[in-house]
Amino acid sequence: MQPEYSLNKIKNMGLKIIVLAKQVPDTRNVGKDAMKEDGTVNRAALPAIFNPEDLNALEQALALKERYEGSTVTLLTMGPPRAADIIREGLYRGADGGYLLTDRAFAGADTLATSYALNMAIRKIGKFDLIISGRQAIDGDTAQVGPQVAEKLGLQQITYAEEIQSVQADKVRVKRRLEHGVEVVEVKLPVLITVNGSAAACRPRNSRLVQKYKYAKTPSEKQTAENLNEAIYEARPFLNLTEWSAADVDADTKQCGLSGSPTKVKKIENIVFQAKESKTFDDSDAKIEELIVELISNHTIG
Repeated sequence: MQPEYSLNKIKNMGLKIIVLAKQVPDTRNVGKDAMKEDGTVNRAALPAIFNPEDLNALEQALALKERYEGSTVTLLTMGPPRAADIIREGLYRGADGGYLLTDRAFAGADTLATSYALNMAIRKIGKFDLIISGRQAIDGDTAQVGPQVAEKLGLQQITYAEEIQSVQADKVRVKRRLEHGVEVVEVKLPVLITVNGSAAACRPRNSRLVQKYKYAKTPSEKQTAENLNEAIYEARPFLNLTEWSAADVDADTKQCGLSGSPTKVKKIENIVFQAKESKTFDDSDAKIEELIVELISNHTIG
């Protein structure tokens, strides 16, 4: 089943935008328990954050929402139940809703299995004009998931985006930041775009939106919550976050998680860099010149 693309008349209906976002371990706080014996990340042992470049992607989506009246921004994330924090963070900044893909069948997924699950969820979501994601996640640094999702959906794609400049009729205009300069490209909708960390930083939380959505929960979170007031969720449907399992998106579990991941980690080593010797230089011109000569001679600089 192919997904439906909305191809809206932007002036009248706005854009339907899906933002792919991931909750990742904070790599600034990696300890000895960061990995399990099977080579997968021990996410329960690490502080979790919103993947930085996915925040850049979210800002591009929110900027388009402001520019084109009637546009909507929907987040899609995959992870354990605590990954619902990603959806709430998006809502606090101006997103309209989100979907959490969570199932034990998704655990241990590499990029191939992850992109398969996201592709199935997008097909269930249905109509869209743009899919925007960060270039890569800091826990893998592969930059593969976005392009793989595009391939599975049969979409055109733009990578290394720094700014989505405009959307007119059925075309999007994007500035790309490359290693030796920039280029501006135009592509017909629908399209998947991956965004660099050099793009505009995401706006902070909006205090009114925090107050509006702070009690938003998934069904799993409501099951484990203490003193839950069900009446609030009946009166305010926007507080009910959508949660999907593999079965909900008609995913083949053989293509999910570890069973669908050809990438296997064979060995993990912790490497600690230690200086064998040190030198101290004072701030005299002669010593500074000596330091520069030494750094050039050992190719540290120059």
